[in-house]
Amino acid sequence: MFGRLFKTKGPVSAPAPVVAAVPAGIRVYAVGDIHGRADLLRKLLGLIEADNARQAPAEVWLIFLGDYVDRGPASREVIDILMQHPPFADKVIRLRGNHEDAMLAFLDDPARGRIWLDWGGMATLMSYGVRVPSDMPPDKRFDHMSRRLRELLPAEHKDFLEGMPFEETVGDYLFVHAGVNPQVPLDRQDPFDLTTIRSPFLEWGRPLGKMVVHGHTISTEGPEFLSWRIGIDTGAYATGRLTALVLEGEDRRIVTT
Repeated sequence: MFGRLFKTKGPVSAPAPVVAAVPAGIRVYAVGDIHGRADLLRKLLGLIEADNARQAPAEVWLIFLGDYVDRGPASREVIDILMQHPPFADKVIRLRGNHEDAMLAFLDDPARGRIWLDWGGMATLMSYGVRVPSDMPPDKRFDHMSRRLRELLPAEHKDFLEGMPFEETVGDYLFVHAGVNPQVPLDRQDPFDLTTIRSPFLEWGRPLGKMVVHGHTISTEGPEFLSWRIGIDTGAYATGRLTALVLEGEDRRIVTT
């Protein structure tokens, strides 16, 4: 489901980047992995609103790249925020990440809990009020946690998580959580790859037909700008740095906490 935690050094720039643009009159703010940091999400949304107010009028697209839950302390609060429509945005897209997939899988199959908890799922359970009695036998705990999450998870949260798309295209940019399989046409991608892939996507080095904007793989020093991809997961849950990529015409810039 998850694979190993993979970090890159970043920031990185490849020579001769492919020219990519969003259509005239559109401004895109793409937000990297949040992982339960509602405090940073609120701060970044405020920074985005202020940034947008300083710019010429445009149609504003706000695109979240997935991994909203786990690791950080406030997954439920993050979902509450994401379900709202910020007044400055004309269109809001919330893409699905592999952590959302794991959370939904655990609701149906408690046996998936060991993997999910290894990757920060306990923080999400606690944010929804799921507790495990100290005297409960270990072999009963996953069933108990899955049942309690089903009971405590608001129906609108479950519907929200299940309804998330896997990709969005704006002009020459493709937005996904993890990346794409570079050996498969973009219109035939497997959702599993869109939410989990690393190799060979991260090292591909050649044009893919679209400039791919993604999260999932942490860049420890800042966003990565390469000739086929832009990675904007800056490890918010641990670094305190939640990043948004701003795209307008052929211009690119960063807003970050």
